[in-house]
Amino acid sequence: MIDFLSKLNDSQKEAVIHTEGPCLVIAGAGAGKTRVLTYRIAYLLSQGIRANKILALTFTNKAANEMKERIANLVGFENAKNLWMGTFHSIFSLILRREADKIGYNSNYSIYDTIDSRNLIKKIIKDLTLDDKIYKTNEIHARISWAKNNLITPQAYLANVSFQKRDLAKQIERFGEIYKIYCLRCFKSGAMDFDDLLLYTNILFRDFPEILEKYQNHFSYILVDEYQDTNYAQYLIIKKLAQQHKNICVVGDDAQSIYSFRGANIENILNFKNDYPEYKLFKLEQNYRSTQNIVNAANSLITKNAKQIQKNIFSKNETGNKIKIIKALTDNEEGFLVGNTIFELHQREHYRYKDFAILYRTNAQSRIFEEALRKKNIPYKVYGGISFYQRKEIKDLLAYFRVTVNPKDDEALTRIINYPARGIGESTVEKIENIANYHNVSIWDIITDIKKYVINIQDRIILKINNFVELIKSFISDSEQLDAFDMAFKITSLSGINKELQEDKSHEGISRYENIEELLNGIKEFSLNYLEENGKKPFLSNFIESVALITDMDNEKNKEDDKISIMTIHSAKGLEFKNVFITGIEEELFPSYLSVTNPKDLEEERRLFYVAITRSEKNVFLSFAESRYRWGKLTNCSPSRFLKEIDSKYIENPELLYDVKPAFFSNNFESPKNVQNNFKLNKPLFNNEKIVKKQFNNLDSSNNLQNFVPDDPEKIVAGMQVEHNRFGKGEVLRIEGTDDNRKALINFQNLGQKQLLLKYAKLRILK
Repeated sequence: MIDFLSKLNDSQKEAVIHTEGPCLVIAGAGAGKTRVLTYRIAYLLSQGIRANKILALTFTNKAANEMKERIANLVGFENAKNLWMGTFHSIFSLILRREADKIGYNSNYSIYDTIDSRNLIKKIIKDLTLDDKIYKTNEIHARISWAKNNLITPQAYLANVSFQKRDLAKQIERFGEIYKIYCLRCFKSGAMDFDDLLLYTNILFRDFPEILEKYQNHFSYILVDEYQDTNYAQYLIIKKLAQQHKNICVVGDDAQSIYSFRGANIENILNFKNDYPEYKLFKLEQNYRSTQNIVNAANSLITKNAKQIQKNIFSKNETGNKIKIIKALTDNEEGFLVGNTIFELHQREHYRYKDFAILYRTNAQSRIFEEALRKKNIPYKVYGGISFYQRKEIKDLLAYFRVTVNPKDDEALTRIINYPARGIGESTVEKIENIANYHNVSIWDIITDIKKYVINIQDRIILKINNFVELIKSFISDSEQLDAFDMAFKITSLSGINKELQEDKSHEGISRYENIEELLNGIKEFSLNYLEENGKKPFLSNFIESVALITDMDNEKNKEDDKISIMTIHSAKGLEFKNVFITGIEEELFPSYLSVTNPKDLEEERRLFYVAITRSEKNVFLSFAESRYRWGKLTNCSPSRFLKEIDSKYIENPELLYDVKPAFFSNNFESPKNVQNNFKLNKPLFNNEKIVKKQFNNLDSSNNLQNFVPDDPEKIVAGMQVEHNRFGKGEVLRIEGTDDNRKALINFQNLGQKQLLLKYAKLRILK
């Protein structure tokens, strides 16, 4: 028996060592779900199972990377490095790139994000001269996503009479046509959206049984995190892959299934016993996160749900404080009272600001709390805003990268063909698009041989198009030689984006320029890591692949900043804080007015409230307002039914939930004063390529280590203390390989274990 099993409680240990056959691990909030998954994989590796025979699926890259690091610390990097571990989309994208030719794609296909998909849908609606007030882009996109996640192809959709009737009733009778054109345009552009990564994997396994059999035989053990959040497409892939060996372990909590709007199906976890009658059930019921009072209060709430797997969640932590109710006259006063309570706790109990989270049901509620915190000069961070990779300037530059890697990517190409402005107007682009669609080819196919087609375009504009084509061709040629950073830098300079943003001296322009700088910083870091870890040059295609598969959670910056976290409850899933404020707990807000008449939806709202309560370690505050502005009118509100479903013995002031009187007044709280703009330009903008190039080359010394001179890699041996200019100090655990292939396994103080090729690692010997 290996030593690390002693760190598990009895329930966790049972779930870890039962490796054969199907098993379901129900893990309550704070019960050590991630620990069981990581230790189970480490245990398999310790039993001699090869890492590449293990498939572990998560919902974020962040979760996968954290688990990989923990596993490496348990059994060593060398034993863990070949695990198939990652998000559903990253793993299935890897399989699809290997097998792309089977489904008519090239392995360098682009991956469209939500913005790319919606832009394409918008164009199709315009091409079909449909009313965009009826055919709303976001709704059409959501319906396409729903169809794909339920494995309904355009052909199947158009053949289904009930779908046609439903669309007719909604006055979107041409939806099926839009869906079909959308898929055709993606295909000719050599692109897939996120939903396609699941749909095409299912099609691949359906149409090529020999490919399915290859991966069934390859994966001896399959582990799935957050199984309650899987949709039908994910469920079916997992079920097919597990048919051969049936060594499938799924971990989750039905009480935390809150993503039905994304297609998640709680029935997947509830019906696991039907799919695998011989399954073994393990329950992790001890909550290590929260006080006894918080756990008991959450339990008393969730028992009101009919559809659930019975479990008895308990805590051995301190009894803790009772839940406190905050009753406000208006939504503005709610913000004021929450801000005051945080300020007092910060002063009296010496909590740091990062120990607090304000959670709400809808994004629109954030404004009130932002204003209240600003008045008290309390620092905060709103999560769920525009992520770094969705900002316009970043999307523009990434579009250049995408076209360089895959010139048939129409969405990326139309984004940059006249950016920066080069005199190729919208009407010209529209003419070219129409010709491309008519001939069912990509825009690149047209513009690289534009005189072959009859297009009413002036010669001077054709010259500009030819210049653009030559620019892109030069990028394509260079991308086969230069590494990711050098290629990215070249594109930034020669495309004109660098010059365009330098000339904009507004605050917004400076911010956009700094974002481009930050992107190049990231590519430099990616290139250095890739070279050190893989021993080969990273190309732009490698970077594009890594960026395309970033999830929302992966975009979030370091939460170590001492700021209050403000976010929706959905965004808070998987996080924990010492003090949690759950706000706006009123009828028709939470639960949402859309769910109150549907028992199934109401149960999900209750699960959402359960998730919110169990984010807290020490204190929970539940707030509601007696009146709230809606569309400019003050309306009366009632406390949510969920508040009264919590056993009152766990609430400090339950009397506040009763005898709520309506408020007939407009609030007279002072409006927030204008926040002073203290913007200062702390560093000069780069004015020429040499200076910029020097700046990014200096990233090799990003820790500002002065006079850092690496030692001869031949001198480095096991047991030495060394220093890396980015990773810091560490101990060399092992050396293997010879000559240019010598690798060092190093345990860095702040990063854990990393294996680096000594030829590229640039290490300084300390002792």
